[in-house]
Amino acid sequence: MVSRALRTAAVGAALAAMVIAPACRKKVYINPIAKDTQQPDKVLFDTSLGDIQHGRYERARLTLQTLMNTYDTSEYLAKAKLAVADSWFREGGAHGLAQAEAEYKDFILFYPQMEESAEAQEKVCQMQYDQVDKADRDNLHARRALDECRTMLAQYPNSKFAPAAQQYLRNTEEVLAEGENKVGTFYLGKGSFPAATNRFQAMTDQYPLYSKGADALWDMAEGYHHMGDNFENQEAAAYTKIVQEYPLSAHVAEAKAKLTAMHRPVPEADPVAYAREKFEQQNRLKRSLLSKATGPFIGRPDVTLAARSGTPQMTDFTPYVPVSVPQVAGVGDNTVTAGQGGGTGGSDVSAGTVGSGKSLIETQPDAREGGPAATPAANTISPKPSDAKNATAPPAAIAGPKPLPQNHTGNLTPKQQARLLKRQQDAMRKKQETQAKAKKKQQDEEDRKKKKSGQPADTQSGQANPANSTNSATTTPPTTGKQ
Repeated sequence: MVSRALRTAAVGAALAAMVIAPACRKKVYINPIAKDTQQPDKVLFDTSLGDIQHGRYERARLTLQTLMNTYDTSEYLAKAKLAVADSWFREGGAHGLAQAEAEYKDFILFYPQMEESAEAQEKVCQMQYDQVDKADRDNLHARRALDECRTMLAQYPNSKFAPAAQQYLRNTEEVLAEGENKVGTFYLGKGSFPAATNRFQAMTDQYPLYSKGADALWDMAEGYHHMGDNFENQEAAAYTKIVQEYPLSAHVAEAKAKLTAMHRPVPEADPVAYAREKFEQQNRLKRSLLSKATGPFIGRPDVTLAARSGTPQMTDFTPYVPVSVPQVAGVGDNTVTAGQGGGTGGSDVSAGTVGSGKSLIETQPDAREGGPAATPAANTISPKPSDAKNATAPPAAIAGPKPLPQNHTGNLTPKQQARLLKRQQDAMRKKQETQAKAKKKQQDEEDRKKKKSGQPADTQSGQANPANSTNSATTTPPTTGKQ
């Protein structure tokens, strides 16, 4: 009984030591400068490296900052700046990684010709890659990882870090392709076949290294089959691509049978594609049991099925237009082109853009004015007055009721419009009467106040005209003499 307890305690202690040992192990910082000297700047640099190895990152950065400020012509200046970025990178966290990226970018800007510039760019690529989320989550860091790794391959194609950047690209493209495949599968299960085939088409064209490309092509062919006979060519193209580019897929036999039933030629497998698939099957990583158990609880994506060979894409993903949209529809110089694959029929939707001329709102009369106003033409000659006298006037047409000047009359009959117009007139009359009563009441109130204060009332009825009062006061002299 005691021996069993001791054995259990020993096993537990061994497991605890295995867990704690990696955390206690010192991360050696590779020092590219091996000179044995006691120069002050070299002493500061070695001291900061020791602090970085032991996790004292803040102290190391203060020492490196002292070195850069005091010995601005030191031969260790570039190494010190790179060490500051490495300290932030080792510290980790959102803030630490952001600071590390900024420091690496500054190092590349100030020392673009040094060999360490490629390492700095590779670290930036790795930082974005380590933050990539699963396929069904935000792909911001995935797209940034693509940009940084492509920059690494474009600026330093012969660097020793180029193979690692290529693998980062292939893994990231696997995650993005998986996200597009999930969206296409959702649309396919929902019955939205144009949207599903559009996703599958764009994904298989722009991510040819995707591990489930054959499954996506099979689902795309199924979607085209449900869209009708007008898309038989696209369906046959999907089966043909499965046979040619995925010769070891499980859908090859069924794709050949489909092509035979459709009376289409069955192509031969591409030898290059066959060799690539053979290599992928032999070198594909296997997912461990622990990774399968903890996979649903972590945010990191599973990239064990990602390609290990092949050239990754160096351009951004471009969404397609569904093939059910007409291929060309436009006005003037502006043309709308449908997505790759073409195809007509299956939809009554048409796409177009407004031409570059003036809009209708600038050329047509306002509908609220009650009718179009006659605009004289530019070349019209006005008639002479003599012609107007001799001309016979046409019979005057009986003018109908003027349309109701409002924006939305709908399909109202003339009687309904007249009733509505009368209602508006009554409301306007009542409003005017109310305003007149309020004005009269205000005037009476002012007259009452003036009368109390002893001032004469200033009313319209009581005002006397000065001219009339003068005439009334003047007496007419009597007339004398004979009339």
